[in-house]
Amino acid sequence: MKRRKLGKFGPEVSAIGYGAMVLVQGMYGPVEDRQSVRTIQHVIDSGITMIDTADAYGGGHNEQLIGEAVKGRRDNVVLATKFGIVFDPAHPSTQLQTNWNVLPVNGKPDYVRHAIDGSLKRMDVDYIDLWYAHFPDPSTPIEETVSAMAEAVKAGKVKYLGLSNVTAEQLRRAHAVHPISAVQYEYSLWSRDAENELLPTARELGIGFVPWAPLGSGFLTGQVTNVEKDDFRSNLPRYQQENLQANYDRFEPFRSLAQQLNITPAQLALAWLLHQGDDIVPIPGSRNPAHIDSNAAAAEISLTKEQLQQIDSLIPGGLAVGESLL
Repeated sequence: MKRRKLGKFGPEVSAIGYGAMVLVQGMYGPVEDRQSVRTIQHVIDSGITMIDTADAYGGGHNEQLIGEAVKGRRDNVVLATKFGIVFDPAHPSTQLQTNWNVLPVNGKPDYVRHAIDGSLKRMDVDYIDLWYAHFPDPSTPIEETVSAMAEAVKAGKVKYLGLSNVTAEQLRRAHAVHPISAVQYEYSLWSRDAENELLPTARELGIGFVPWAPLGSGFLTGQVTNVEKDDFRSNLPRYQQENLQANYDRFEPFRSLAQQLNITPAQLALAWLLHQGDDIVPIPGSRNPAHIDSNAAAAEISLTKEQLQQIDSLIPGGLAVGESLL
């Protein structure tokens, strides 16, 4: 697996990481814990070094599974986790509205200190490599949140800091308090809003970019034509049946191009992302070992300038029907 450095300030990681949210019970249907642990171990075997999770995934259970999977292999992985979505009702929160739900968030210093200790305990590790604030807290200045996060760096509990789902202006303010190594945001051929302000700002500041949902929560695999009611995507605007069908039709030229290139649509989507800059490290998730290997192989795909121009022509920004997640 090829390696990339996350901006000027971050760690060296595999060109493609792994998003472990897919292993949360009920997000994409049922999943068994032992299977999840084996899946994470297969991820490491495939050459992927960065594993991304969050304390809110499964109420902390996702972190526990990852901790179990990396025992004896801690030095082979870059552990990235996030905090800020309050999954314990004992803690106060502020309601944050997104395009598909309302999230309880807390970025106050006391909660920041509580969160890092909780993540370390659940994963049973001495430190986190890359620690993100999951969402900005509307009731707390980003400077206060990052200052408290910086305390964890000084204490040796965290190596690098990141931010997720922030604006370009919030990223600038945070970076002025403590170096931010990576910013995580939705980015794919399915959703290109990051190109407007956030990605250029990250590049200006020397901050790596980690696209979440790089396959459009599975849509860009070309395999999703409907979702079950117990699948979280059933709540997403772009996955509402009428929108989903319209999107499937609109992205037909993309699937045809992948077929012409003799690669999968998922590989083409990931390769396109990697060609947007050496500072980009997407984190696709899958429960299927064969799909994990296929995603990892996308790091070896080279696209010509003409092919990239063709993709931009076939799939311009704003093509998808329905609001994005944010």
